[in-house]
Amino acid sequence: MQSKPQLLAWLTCDGVHIDPGSGKHTILGIFSNIQARQFPVTHPFMIWFLTITDCSNGQHKLKISMGLGPTNMQPLLERPFESQSPLHRINLINEIRNLTFPAPGDYALLIEIDDEPLLATNIAVTTV
Repeated sequence: MQSKPQLLAWLTCDGVHIDPGSGKHTILGIFSNIQARQFPVTHPFMIWFLTITDCSNGQHKLKISMGLGPTNMQPLLERPFESQSPLHRINLINEIRNLTFPAPGDYALLIEIDDEPLLATNIAVTTV
């Protein structure tokens, strides 16, 4: 039986530094909401950092969608990645540039691997 990918970490942050010597990841500026004075607002840059495990050997596809509700989700990002073993922990660094939020609200996020839901969460966008 094939294992189902498991999510170990999901973070929204300003940056990720990978130490060239050790390969360790340093996460910079973790945040969970976005505030703006006026709308629409465009957030210039953020990173969605995931750590997953239990991914079968081979090629996989990560897909992240966003919307103001579960029925109007729009794909934001699709990318391939490879797993060497289900025992490995895979860090996926996803740069999100110029993401526009038309109005305040709780924006739903759906993270899928190989078209199977892994996480449903949200990011709050509020008026200052």
